[in-house]
Amino acid sequence: MKPLAQGACPVLVFDSGVGGLSIVQAIRRAWPSLPMDYAFDNAAFPYGNKPEDWLVDRVEAVITSLLDKTGAGLVVIACNTASTLALPRLRERLRVPVVGVVPAIKPAAQVSQTRSIALLATAGTVTRPYVDQLMQDFAADCRLYRFASAPLVDLAEQALAGHPPAPETLRHILAPIEAQSDIDTIILGCTHFPLLKTALQAVAERTYHWVDSGAAVARRVGDLLGVDDVSGNRAAAGVAWTTAPVQQIHLMEALATLGFASCRQLTALDFNEGDIVLSSV
Repeated sequence: MKPLAQGACPVLVFDSGVGGLSIVQAIRRAWPSLPMDYAFDNAAFPYGNKPEDWLVDRVEAVITSLLDKTGAGLVVIACNTASTLALPRLRERLRVPVVGVVPAIKPAAQVSQTRSIALLATAGTVTRPYVDQLMQDFAADCRLYRFASAPLVDLAEQALAGHPPAPETLRHILAPIEAQSDIDTIILGCTHFPLLKTALQAVAERTYHWVDSGAAVARRVGDLLGVDDVSGNRAAAGVAWTTAPVQQIHLMEALATLGFASCRQLTALDFNEGDIVLSSV
């Protein structure tokens, strides 16, 4: 890979909402001196209910515009839906490496003692064929229980905006998992869900292995960029990019805490299928 241009941001982490911040946290832990920008397509959030062809076109348009603005040398698609649908197009057309996310089936199989694993994710993720392929490749001797939870995505968004979920709400979401006594490992299969990991652990009636894809993504980023600086020096502040205004003060504070001191907006002039035009303000 070519050296990054001076002043360029080596990594752009992208999601439809704030879930990708869990990937940011994992990269920060692994490579604290690596500069990053974060972008979330909040004007089109959530991605899970959008037409697939429209979504692929939109993700390409937004990412292409962001690359022009940031000069990023690598893109992380920190969204399972966008990774599944848009990665082939992005890798074919973009000039920089693109890293996607998949449910952490392999690490879950490595830690499970009972060989019974729960996948907690969105409905789109738990039903996609690639989950079956991951099980065949990395966890053929395990039993996978699939649990879909769209509300957990919204709860994570609200938590970052300063409204943490009620414990009884999280207990209700975990109840079907806890009803299966053989499960000892829970895969947080949406990047939003690790943002609620501590809260979920606090209400769970049993002790589980909680796994997600953050560490694996961070390792892949380090490999692609040839990162060998593990010093504790924090990178210079990055920019948080949005596609709609952000007015929640708690979210802005959370972004600042994670190293994004300013926020800029890409505005969509037309969100209609097949006709996506973006400009920055």
